[in-house]
Amino acid sequence: MYLSIENLCFSYPSAKEETIQSFTISIEKGDVISILGRSGSGKSTILRILAGLEYASKGSFYINDEVIFDSKTFIQPEKRDIGMVFQDYALFPHMTVGKNILFGIAHLAKEDRRKRLKEVLELVEMEDYEDRYPHQLSGGQQQRIAIARALAPNPRLLLLDEPFSNLDTELQVKIRKELRDILKRANITSIFVTHDEDDAHVIADFIVKLKNGRIEQMGNPCDILKEEKKIVFS
Repeated sequence: MYLSIENLCFSYPSAKEETIQSFTISIEKGDVISILGRSGSGKSTILRILAGLEYASKGSFYINDEVIFDSKTFIQPEKRDIGMVFQDYALFPHMTVGKNILFGIAHLAKEDRRKRLKEVLELVEMEDYEDRYPHQLSGGQQQRIAIARALAPNPRLLLLDEPFSNLDTELQVKIRKELRDILKRANITSIFVTHDEDDAHVIADFIVKLKNGRIEQMGNPCDILKEEKKIVFS
């Protein structure tokens, strides 16, 4: 198994109960996983823990058999080789599209940076926008550039926090399949959180439904739909 999260637990200091309780999943290389739940269910907290922005009180996290954290080990966020796309995309407004993407790969040689920039712009079909600024882009275009920037360093895992929250409904429907296509072409293992069941069913290979910090249900989209129909008609 490429990625493994085992018995993950987390509590905020002021919380009376654990925010995350015994969260356990395994993911194959290249799979797209959705953590689906209502606001306050703990789904974004899980992303922050995986990214290293929060400390788990218990549990372990492995990528390709490497320990990212457990009771004895904690790899710092910048050394985890994990990309993240935030809700607001967090593009630098004073930088062009090209410079936004190049920002995360400054360690590469100049020729390699240009090559990688070209590759990710082609991947998200934004080749003609390198010299534009974020304010000159639509919401969907900004999302693509945020994804391209996160993919540029070729991370082992990509995390996406409510990737459609800033898009109107019509654009959201259009972008869903495009996002899945981008992730699959990149063959990037991905975890995205959403409160929207349609997002999860269109994009994900596997869905984890979260309620009050606990896994309520998980399976592929077809199995989840079958189970939901059984509940409705029972």
